[in-house]
Amino acid sequence: MMSWYDHGMNGWGYAFTFLVTALVVAGVVLLVRHLVGDQRTPSDTRPQQILAERFARGEIDEQEYRTRLTTLRGNPPTRA
Repeated sequence: MMSWYDHGMNGWGYAFTFLVTALVVAGVVLLVRHLVGDQRTPSDTRPQQILAERFARGEIDEQEYRTRLTTLRGNPPTRA
């Protein structure tokens, strides 16, 4: 009669089961990361970030910052 805990596996059987499970989990994680993609920074906000950094460093004044930011957003300033 077999007891409840007798699965017929030795140490190598458990190691193989662990390895296969780890590979399946890693594969699922990589697949999800690939499908979701890199969403850290949309491409249209990067120029605005550079402009904000230049303004913060004092390379451009507030008027130039606002003018360039408006232009980047697609609304060129009107000249009177």
